[in-house]
Amino acid sequence: MSSDKSRAALRISARVSAEFLLVFAATAVALWLLGRMWSIVWPLVVGLLMTTLTWPAARYLRRRGWAPALAASVVTVLFLLLAAGVVALIAVPVASQSGELTDGVVEGIQRLREWAAGPPLNIGDAQINKAFDSAVARAQEGLGSMVGAVVTGVSTVVNGVVTAVLALFLMFFFLKDGPRFLPWLGRQLPGRLATDVPTVFDRGWATLGAFVRSQAAVGLIDAVLIGLGLWILDVPLVLPLAVLTFVSAFVPIIGAFFAGFVAVLIALVSNGLMDALIVLAIIVVVQQLEGNVFQPMIQSRGLGLHAAVVLLAVTLGGSLAGIVGSLLAVPVVALIAVVWNYVREQLADPAAGPDTGGTGTDGVDPADPVTP
Repeated sequence: MSSDKSRAALRISARVSAEFLLVFAATAVALWLLGRMWSIVWPLVVGLLMTTLTWPAARYLRRRGWAPALAASVVTVLFLLLAAGVVALIAVPVASQSGELTDGVVEGIQRLREWAAGPPLNIGDAQINKAFDSAVARAQEGLGSMVGAVVTGVSTVVNGVVTAVLALFLMFFFLKDGPRFLPWLGRQLPGRLATDVPTVFDRGWATLGAFVRSQAAVGLIDAVLIGLGLWILDVPLVLPLAVLTFVSAFVPIIGAFFAGFVAVLIALVSNGLMDALIVLAIIVVVQQLEGNVFQPMIQSRGLGLHAAVVLLAVTLGGSLAGIVGSLLAVPVVALIAVVWNYVREQLADPAAGPDTGGTGTDGVDPADPVTP
């Protein structure tokens, strides 16, 4: 073994380790600062998410010659009326039936427990019983949180009236002044940052908008189809289950599994095994249509993330911040991928040709310069 090569390898390893430690330390400080400013960050995040949903309407009015302030005001008022209608027509019945929904899930889990304890499985050891008890507790806690999120009528990240009002005002200003943000930002930055940062912001906004609008559309289709199937089978709590399906669509993979599990349990408790199997078949068919038809048509695979990355991101987000973390995990990872792809493009060897790795904004009009 060459002593010179060994020393060189150790020096390189030490330098790389020190650089990684510095990066991790900087990340930890940034996350700490983010936590300290959470009361400001939350309304900002909620305002951006609401803006992604309402910007197409504001853009349509602006292109028809409406003044920016007037277009933003009209869209904001319409959004408020729509939210009030959701609260009046959906959230109130869901809240009144949330206890029954939770009891149905718990009873269904208990029936599964009794079935597993009998033949042919004969599972009855203490660890399995403890696991079922933990599942019951998690179902009660998770379902209560999900129903509570629907009752708020805005977003699961809204934790009070002040936050909701602030987010609404931020949405208005984003709709009104969004197109002027990137030019202003470019003028404040020196050198090539004046080009790089606005470009990354523009791509990130396109990715975030594609994710939110496509998930809302896919969730609405899932809720309508599954709700129609539950209504035909005369399964109780159709409206709460449909709303749960829509909200769960914003948590990729895990959300669909959770909503389908609850629907099957309710059908099992109220209608029996045969209807529960039919509900399971309906959910499987709808999920297959979603994965193979709806999402490719609506989303165009715009995020460019592998399913395993999505699953790991949702799991990590849920373990760190509960349901809110699960909801925000995928868009956060998609934004990180946007930054990474842009940095990789800038560091690539020009002789190797253009990078074909994608930016995670396929299916999104890159010419749209509007980024709140």
